[in-house]
Amino acid sequence: MKRPWGWGLLGGALLVMVVVSLTLPRGNANEMTLTDFAASVRGGQVQSANITFQNGTALISGQLQDAQPYRTRTLVSDPLIELGSLQARGVTVAYAAPSRLSVFGVLSVLLTLALIVGLVILLMRSRQNPGTDAAGAFGKSKAAVIAEGQIKLNFTDVAGCDEAKQDLQEVVDFLRQPEKYHQLGARIPHGVLLVGPPGSGKTLLAKAVAGEAKVPYFSISGSDFVEMFVGVGAARVRDLFEQARKSAPCIVFIDEIDAVGRKRGVSMQGGNDEREQTLNQLLVEMDGFSSGQEVIILAATNRPDVLDAALLRPGRFDRQVVVDAPDVRGREHILRIHARKKPLDVSVDLGVIARRTAGMVGADLENLLNEAALQAARQGRNRITGRDVDEARDRVLMGPERRSLVVREADRKVTAYHEVGHALAAQLLPHADKAHKLTIVPRGRSLGSALYTPEDRMHHTTTALLDRICVALAGHAAEQVATGQVTTGAANDFQQATGIARRMVTEWGMSEVGQLALAQESSAYLGYGPQQGVYSDHTAQQIDHELGRILNGQFERAVQLLTEHVHVLHRLTDELMARESLSGEDVQTVLAGGSLPALELPGASPVAADDPAAAGGLKPGPA
Repeated sequence: MKRPWGWGLLGGALLVMVVVSLTLPRGNANEMTLTDFAASVRGGQVQSANITFQNGTALISGQLQDAQPYRTRTLVSDPLIELGSLQARGVTVAYAAPSRLSVFGVLSVLLTLALIVGLVILLMRSRQNPGTDAAGAFGKSKAAVIAEGQIKLNFTDVAGCDEAKQDLQEVVDFLRQPEKYHQLGARIPHGVLLVGPPGSGKTLLAKAVAGEAKVPYFSISGSDFVEMFVGVGAARVRDLFEQARKSAPCIVFIDEIDAVGRKRGVSMQGGNDEREQTLNQLLVEMDGFSSGQEVIILAATNRPDVLDAALLRPGRFDRQVVVDAPDVRGREHILRIHARKKPLDVSVDLGVIARRTAGMVGADLENLLNEAALQAARQGRNRITGRDVDEARDRVLMGPERRSLVVREADRKVTAYHEVGHALAAQLLPHADKAHKLTIVPRGRSLGSALYTPEDRMHHTTTALLDRICVALAGHAAEQVATGQVTTGAANDFQQATGIARRMVTEWGMSEVGQLALAQESSAYLGYGPQQGVYSDHTAQQIDHELGRILNGQFERAVQLLTEHVHVLHRLTDELMARESLSGEDVQTVLAGGSLPALELPGASPVAADDPAAAGGLKPGPA
């Protein structure tokens, strides 16, 4: 509850102090010693003297002959202030009766003192309990509260996480019928942790639970608890849980809980910081729930490995619900949900889009369709076509087209060989993801790109990973095979290939180093840098040797593969130079010895494709 009278008290004190300062007599003259005053009187330098008697003393003030003010003090019995002696020297004299302290002055002083004392007491109480008054407004919870029945979202609006919805259906049933569980002595989990990558729908799922259960919904982020003032976060936790208990049954959703729930004792500033005090208060409040209180705490994070163990023990967040990236069927359902209010052309196949967007989560798919709608609006169409969706996918993954960029013909040729090398190696290797589009139209920071249709795999074999590395290095290999030189365009390819090879060696035990976990997330908490492992220098040398063996071996493999099919490499490059983009079907057609449709140029007759007999009927090479 807010207390505005505290600030009113402060304002009243300041007002009284201003009034008193304006009403008290002011000293508008320079102080003068009694000796100097006597000398000035004898010398005829004093023009006027106003004498006021107060408590046995005489206050003398006035002006000198040069209009300078003065002020001095003497005894009442001093003959110097007698009227005759002053008038004899030409001084204008005025006397005032002894003054008494006014009632208003006494009340003003007493009231000012009382207000100052009250203000000090108010501030001391605010410091002891930040959440109890206006000065401690920092201690109030920042949770957004949505009343019962205002959330229209339900489980039918969430797709791609069927298992997660089944786990949370029990929570919904408990909030609807708590007596069903209480009569059996069952204790519903008070804390449910939603774990998944960013954008997978954790927040959406929490809202759907509140919408299904039709209960109040408190939403707050983990970073909202922590402030620079010590004790504020703990006060906000107390205030949040107090509001939740009053609104029970209800749901409290804490997004990004790892901002406040990280492991204690690993901070560089020690253990007694504001974040850890906030976490301690959160643990205490969750322990305070009894089995009869219908308050469910939902929290979301994409880093469950950094959370404190006390937060995950039974009785707190004792249930974890995985909200992972959706599979191909889940992606198709998500696309259908986001396409409800978008007019789609018959050329849009959501199933094909789902197969070509492996690894994307719900937020990515929603953004994809939104970009497609924007593309259709830019082109002046009233329906979204398949071409709009393809353009939107390219735009999301690589950025907008940069057709105004001036690219030399030699650079375009090298880029075409590079992208064709990727696509051709992917087509020839049996375990590699096949390319469904390659282009040399500049996008973002890239002069060209090859897009693949990845498969949803639960496990990756050594053969499949080596094929992925070979495809990543095939662009660099194509430059060497076709031109005899290499360029700087393969930097990103090297990063991808090295990343896969390093994980094969340090995480997945796919090398001669052995079955060891050498890249541990906990190394950051033990004081090691992000690239430094918890292993010896000898093991580091072995890792470097294995990385070189894998990467160099796959590069040589790519060179050999493209050398065997160099005539296909040249023909695909010529087609790509002429058309600027090729589909995966075009690559397969040329590889099988077929011819592509005639290329129609503006203002010219159709140009026939190259003679298909030159390519011959080629078969995919061995892995």
